[in-house]
Amino acid sequence: MRAEIQTVTAAIRKSLDLLAQRMDWPTAAHRLEEFDARVEDPALWDDPDTAQKLMRDRQTLVDAMDRYRTMTRELDDNVELIALGEAEGDADIVAEAEAALRGLRDRAAEAEIEALLNGEADANDTFLEINSGAGGTESCDWAAMLARMYVRWAEKKGYKVELQSESPGEEAGIKSAAYKISGHNAYGWLKSESGVHRLVRISPYDSAARRHTSFSSVWVYPVVDDNIEIEVNPSDIRLDTYRSSGAGGQHVNTTDSAVRITHIPTGIVVTSSEKSQHQNRDIAMKALKSRLYQMELDRRNADINAAHEAKGDAGWGNQIRSYVLQPYQMVKDLRTQVETSDTQGVLDGDLDRFMAATLAQDVTGKSRAEATAED
Repeated sequence: MRAEIQTVTAAIRKSLDLLAQRMDWPTAAHRLEEFDARVEDPALWDDPDTAQKLMRDRQTLVDAMDRYRTMTRELDDNVELIALGEAEGDADIVAEAEAALRGLRDRAAEAEIEALLNGEADANDTFLEINSGAGGTESCDWAAMLARMYVRWAEKKGYKVELQSESPGEEAGIKSAAYKISGHNAYGWLKSESGVHRLVRISPYDSAARRHTSFSSVWVYPVVDDNIEIEVNPSDIRLDTYRSSGAGGQHVNTTDSAVRITHIPTGIVVTSSEKSQHQNRDIAMKALKSRLYQMELDRRNADINAAHEAKGDAGWGNQIRSYVLQPYQMVKDLRTQVETSDTQGVLDGDLDRFMAATLAQDVTGKSRAEATAED
């Protein structure tokens, strides 16, 4: 077997080992038997919420076991095919099996990252907020670029993207925007994106074509499941209605239907500006409950809490990632040191490398680069 394919095979085995560890493979079959025994109990459905959670947990385990078995079998089958092809001098069989192993390596690496998404709310849908920071018009334009980047990323993942609210900039871009992104593990993938994002470029709004630095902040928090109870005291909130602003034309909102809810004890403010005031109240209340739930998650997880506290204002010293378009091309994550010169690809939504590295670092305490160096 060629050295390159040996490396590919080793990478697959490493990913499969991690998958086995994450699902505790030696006990997986026994846990599935326990799930099945509970599912067969007619009394289970006396509590529909508990039953539904049990079914979801069972299906998650079944999917993980099936995926692990399938990829293990594919690895063994293709390694045997290569040995057979080499023994018989059949180059076509060898080439086909090697191509299959390369594809399996990519799938196994993706499954390895997915296996890290086992936090309490990782599987949930998510809210994504983007706010312009220091830099005026430049910052508003940068916020719009970030919004486009995340929408592109979500669409590539097959996620559903819904614009919840948007405040346009005075000259260009946006002051803020809020999205709901729906799909399996949407929050788990995006949660590492919370923080300040810094852009360095030649300003298209500067007649002298000078280089400008702009900042915008991103905040990600999970959509609260129906199974998660978040109590909000009505006396703790202030509800305001206002006329939403837009680009004009026939879709201008002529009534005070937009809703702003302020949670007085925490200072959290959420908004929604759909056409229906009733719909806006519902959306904003769900967003508030999700924000409060995120605060509870932060209290339970010191690392996540520290990351949010470190986010600070959208300005110097608080950024998690730097996007440099001039005088050179580079996007660099300041937490994991992952970087790429493919700035356009990143701005078009190619973010998985950064998210994956942060997920791995959160679990191991080491960046992927450090872990690879140790290996």
